[in-house]
Amino acid sequence: MKTAKLGQSDLTVFPIGLGTNAVGGHNLYPNLDENVGKELVRKSLQNGVNFLDTAFIYGEGRSEQLIGEVVREFNRNEVVIATKAAHRKSGDSYGIDNSPAFLTQSVHEALHRLQTDYIDLFYIHFPDEDTRKDEAIDALVELKKAGKIRSIGVSNFSLEQLKQANHSGHVDVYQGEYHLLDRSAEEELFPYMRENNISFIPYFPLVSGLLAGKYTKDTTFPDGDLRNDQKHFQGTTFQRNIDKVNELRPIAQKHNVDIAHIVLAWYLERPEIDVLIPGAKRAEQLLDNAKSVDISLSKEEKQFINTLF
Repeated sequence: MKTAKLGQSDLTVFPIGLGTNAVGGHNLYPNLDENVGKELVRKSLQNGVNFLDTAFIYGEGRSEQLIGEVVREFNRNEVVIATKAAHRKSGDSYGIDNSPAFLTQSVHEALHRLQTDYIDLFYIHFPDEDTRKDEAIDALVELKKAGKIRSIGVSNFSLEQLKQANHSGHVDVYQGEYHLLDRSAEEELFPYMRENNISFIPYFPLVSGLLAGKYTKDTTFPDGDLRNDQKHFQGTTFQRNIDKVNELRPIAQKHNVDIAHIVLAWYLERPEIDVLIPGAKRAEQLLDNAKSVDISLSKEEKQFINTLF
């Protein structure tokens, strides 16, 4: 089975991971069935998908709790758990807090919810405006020395914030938005990733299904659907995006896979990207996505996709 190493850490994972915002993320998705979510995690681990990506904000800790319940059924050493924190609740709203004290508290609370002695990868989920990022990372380094976390990540940081966070070279992973419809990270972040051996993990790799070839120009979404507010789904932009995605269909047919597999395979060709965490609500979706690691795109195919987008 193919594996990938995350940054300078000693973490080795299957290149397709499981993003778990639909596992217990009741504040993000309505009517989630927790048993379905737990079975998704269970099936993933049973089939070699060993990288689980969660966060406090996914159900205010509920995702971590459900993952912890399932992971106890397996050999803990064979599971790589990533979680994130930065959201401090105040009344009915959240603020962002990167202070050393809050991050330290968050790690200990996550350990309790996950029912584990250590977290493999801990991210600062969002940057705040007040905390020096080197001081925030220094607190995580102390937790790493204490064996509470194994590696350190940041998410949604600007390049300057990342540079400050990585002042002593302790950042192993960066998670941020990157996909074929928004490749700005290639100029803004990727050079720094290469220079400092930091793994880039993109979120929204399939842009809510848009890059999976699931929609037509006539597709509409119900009121309240998050896609109605996303810029890539608006008017003529949506129409142009559908045209571009459809141009990938002959490549998918040639490889006898779906368009989504071609897109994910293209990402994995990037030296900065070691693992992907496409969304999934059912085990069948995740295991289907895992086919992408076995696709070898030709030089011409890679260049065609690069030019198209």
